Amino acid sequence: MTIAYIALGANLGDPSAQLRDALRLIAELPRTQLLASSSFYASAPVGYADQPDFVNAVCAVNTELSAPDLLAALLALELQQGRERSFKNAPRTLDLDVVLYGDEIIELPQLQIPHPRMHQRAFVLLPLLEIAPDAQIPGRGAATQFIADVIDQELYRIEA
Repeated sequence: MTIAYIALGANLGDPSAQLRDALRLIAELPRTQLLASSSFYASAPVGYADQPDFVNAVCAVNTELSAPDLLAALLALELQQGRERSFKNAPRTLDLDVVLYGDEIIELPQLQIPHPRMHQRAFVLLPLLEIAPDAQIPGRGAATQFIADVIDQELYRIEA
């Protein structure tokens, strides 16, 4: 079993409902147990700015799935929830990213762990640290050391 952390985001339809549904579906994945989930946070879009704000969260799972198999399962959940990939950083009904998988560093064409930009994004770091205050980013160090770099990013906790 490996503890993995998954970043969740949505900004189309009812984003909070999308994240609640995603957490339920993640908990139902085979050989996977949902351990914890953060509060929900609202954040401004990154990249393509002409779209609604996002609702974000992070969850922890204990899984027997390999990292690529976990990613495949999450991509299937995105499709099930209506995700369309029309262009980079497009609005989305659901976005699920494996940001950490144990203490592994994985470099595959379709999967990079730790997520290469997680340390630059308040909408990943703050929810992660809420549920894993001692989180380490393999190859980078303690997640807490990056908070000062993202403190100016607009992010606020919302009711789920």
